[in-house]
Amino acid sequence: MSTEFAKRASTWSGWVIFAGVVMFTIGCLNAIQGIAALVRDDPTYFIPEADLLVTTDYTAWGWSLIIWGAIMILVGLGLFSANEFARWVAIIAVVINLIGQFAFFPAFPLWSLIVIGLNVAVLFALTARWEYAKAALER
Repeated sequence: MSTEFAKRASTWSGWVIFAGVVMFTIGCLNAIQGIAALVRDDPTYFIPEADLLVTTDYTAWGWSLIIWGAIMILVGLGLFSANEFARWVAIIAVVINLIGQFAFFPAFPLWSLIVIGLNVAVLFALTARWEYAKAALER
């Protein structure tokens, strides 16, 4: 392996580790949001003077967020081993999560913007220079 390749590989492997940590964190935050929806079945908590794009039963919304959070946690952990399947599932999950944050945007605009930004950073980390990152993480 050339020195230049090794240097690039170590740089990009840091991005994949970052993506795994952020996926894990976003999964935990989604699960916490789901627990909050189960515990506080009060529309005024989720809709402070604004309507959500998605109206649903908060119990169903809470369980779906808990399950979605668990999936994102598992995918985040899979990224630490540079697993190709975990990478593709993570890309799909990040895109779905990014779109899903628009449902919460009227209620929590700052929160949604932060999560959308994190999702974009993860998407970048998983799509740019994957071959370098994978080579470094498999060593």
